[in-house]
Amino acid sequence: MLHQIKGIEKIDSPALVVIHETVIKNIDEMVRMVDGDVNRLRPHIKTHKTAEGITLMQAAGINKFKCATIAEAELLGMNNATDVLLAYQPLGPKIERLYQLTQQYPATTFSCLTDNIEVANEIGQLFHQHGREINIYIDINVGMNRTGILPDEGAIELHDAIQKIKGLSFSGIHAYDGHIRQSNHLEKEILCHEVFQPVLGLMNNFSSRNTKKPILIAGGSLNFATHSTKTDRESSPGTPIFWDHGYQRICPDQAYNPALFVLTRIISLPTPNRICVDLGYKAIASEDDISKRVYFPLHPSLIPVAHSEEHLILETPTPHTFKIGDILTGIPNHVCPTVALYDSLIEVKKNEVSGSWQVLARRRKINC
Repeated sequence: MLHQIKGIEKIDSPALVVIHETVIKNIDEMVRMVDGDVNRLRPHIKTHKTAEGITLMQAAGINKFKCATIAEAELLGMNNATDVLLAYQPLGPKIERLYQLTQQYPATTFSCLTDNIEVANEIGQLFHQHGREINIYIDINVGMNRTGILPDEGAIELHDAIQKIKGLSFSGIHAYDGHIRQSNHLEKEILCHEVFQPVLGLMNNFSSRNTKKPILIAGGSLNFATHSTKTDRESSPGTPIFWDHGYQRICPDQAYNPALFVLTRIISLPTPNRICVDLGYKAIASEDDISKRVYFPLHPSLIPVAHSEEHLILETPTPHTFKIGDILTGIPNHVCPTVALYDSLIEVKKNEVSGSWQVLARRRKINC
């Protein structure tokens, strides 16, 4: 735990601290869950957004990745990732930026999503006018109702249209089942099976009409325990590299450990059973219920009760004995947007500060 770190008192707060050894174990567990077949892994980098995280995964043999922004895609190109899916449908200026990535980083094969014929035409037109092609996946809506086209005749029409659009090369299907959030693994597995039946039907349809077998990219972190057992798809876990308290609660079927902690200090003692720490909105993700935004494993009775830009108020069930200046270490409930609030992460190896990870892809734009 962080309280054992040498010189912890010299770390300014708030800060994010990443434990190198735990990250390695989490990556190893990710590989173990696909029986060592890294070709079935396409991790999402939205959780860490760092060159260091990419490099550690590459060292484990992982060469295919998924991302959500042009900046994340560029970071992967900068780090010589072999195969990068932008899991987003680019529109307007983003199409040109994606094309620029393919020119700037020719060693990386880039692809993107579409769920709309008009947008597919726009993407194909831009790449064709440059004499190039972009690999494209159809984004299927399996119940999340966020993006994607339903797995019905409309998806077949979109597939057939893509085959005729110059500048596009059909690669397969992308389907994200983030709405399936049951903590019981069997319940999740049954629901995943149900919602993916129409997807598998589409895969069979497309396979019969393509010379190259389409690829199925399925799920995320929540249902990785199910998708990782299937040899007919690539899985895209993201959170496991760091893990968080939210997934600890709802994914007991996955054996990851928190590798990233928030370090905060007590700055005021306003009442006998309340303390104030320097962990405001700007320092930890705040979209969750206030009582769940951060968990303090050494002080599990601390409950967040009020939050503002620079302050977090924690309540204790009985009068406390904390002192101003005491350091607390917590696990974010949602690690991905928490990391995006920081320019860098403090790396710890063997209980000593060993360097920092730059969260370069938290930026909207790097170069392209």
